[in-house]
Amino acid sequence: MTRQFAHRFDVGRAVADIMALLVEPLPAQGPTVVQEDPLTGERTKETGQGFVLAPLWQSGPLTGVPGEDWNAVVEGADRKAGEVAEELTRRWGPSRRVAMHGAMFREQAGEPLPPLHQALCDADDYGDLTVWGPVHEGPGGADRWVGISVGHSDGDAPLVLMAAISDREIVEVAGEPR
Repeated sequence: MTRQFAHRFDVGRAVADIMALLVEPLPAQGPTVVQEDPLTGERTKETGQGFVLAPLWQSGPLTGVPGEDWNAVVEGADRKAGEVAEELTRRWGPSRRVAMHGAMFREQAGEPLPPLHQALCDADDYGDLTVWGPVHEGPGGADRWVGISVGHSDGDAPLVLMAAISDREIVEVAGEPR
């Protein structure tokens, strides 16, 4: 198993993973590329035009988990995201919320999306992002935007705490339900 799935959640490790992603070079152009663990097939990283996505933590599958226990897992994932958010806010100041519902509606309608939003939708990560930036942590102090979210592809899929790093501002995509 990959590191983020094999160990208990550790906020320090999650923040260290984000800090490591911040200094990675990001492709200016080109297709989105998904990297998977060769043994498990789990997504370990995704890079695309100006961004990188990486899971920081994943719950177990929720198949057969009864309602109260399911709610406890969701609340636990939200607490983990909150712990990471608290640490990042100490480093960079207040965050802002970037809703993903507009991107979800556009994706469902088959409309084009910015590459970062398309990658989040392709990963079934429709959780709203908590975003900081610009932060001056990229190569040579380049501006980067950092987002975290908790999402899952359906009611039984594991919850995933995801990091999104971009060299472009992470903004909300307009989209209306049809």
